[in-house]
Amino acid sequence: MATKRGLASDTAMVLAAGLGKRMRPLTASQPKPMIRVAGKPLIDHALDRLAEAGVAKAVVNVHYLADAVEAHLKARKSPAVTVSDERELLLETGGGLLKAADLLPDPFFSVNSDNVWLDGPTDVFHDLSAAWNADRMDALLLLVPHTGARNFRGKGDFHMNGRGRLTRRRSGRIAPFVFAGIQLASKRLLRDAPEGPFSTNLLWDRAIEEDRLYGLAFTGEWFEVGTPQAIAPTEAALAGG
Repeated sequence: MATKRGLASDTAMVLAAGLGKRMRPLTASQPKPMIRVAGKPLIDHALDRLAEAGVAKAVVNVHYLADAVEAHLKARKSPAVTVSDERELLLETGGGLLKAADLLPDPFFSVNSDNVWLDGPTDVFHDLSAAWNADRMDALLLLVPHTGARNFRGKGDFHMNGRGRLTRRRSGRIAPFVFAGIQLASKRLLRDAPEGPFSTNLLWDRAIEEDRLYGLAFTGEWFEVGTPQAIAPTEAALAGG
C-alpha cells in the first residue's frame, strides 16, 4: 500500500558494508561510505535524497570499519536509521538484504551507499513507486542509459523490452542499461534464499526466469563513484548543477 506521500514504501535498505577495494588507497583508513564527495560523505548523498523524498526510515548494514559509519549515523534525524550489524561476517548484497529482512516492510527500497545522482523532474523513489506493480514484479530496478552513465567504464548490465522486462547483457555485447544501485523490491524476491554471503544477482536471475524482474529508465544524471579518479569529475559536474 502506498504511503501518504505517494511512496510504495516508507523504508529503504542502504547497503554500506562493503570493503571498497576499488577505492583504495582512500579506504585504507576509512570506509567507502564516509569518503567525501562535493563536501559530504557518500552515504549522506543517498540518505539526503531519501529524506527529501519523504522516505522515513533507513536500515543501514555495516561491516568494514563499522564503528566509523555507526558514529556518523547517530547524528542523523531523517531518515530514522536502524543499523544491521554484519561485523562478524560480510554477507554481500543479497545476504545483507536477507539478514535485514525482519526490519524491512513489503515492498522496500534498496540503495547503494555510494550512489550520487541528480533527480529528473520527479525524485527516483516516487518514479519507482508510480511504476510499481506488486502483482507482476519481484523487483523494479532503476536503470541508467549506458550512454549517460557518468564515469562508467563497463559493458552495461541489462536489456529492457518495451514493457520494462529485463534480460541480462548478452555475451560479447554492450548492454544499453546500467543498474543505478537503486531498486524497489518485494520480499518475495528474498524467498528461499541461501544462508551466508551471496549476491542479489542470484535473486535477480530467478526473477528474470519467472518474468518478474523489471526496469525503469532514469531521467536524471547519475555518477559512478567507484574509484578515486571518479571523485573530481563528479564534483565538477555537481558544481555545474
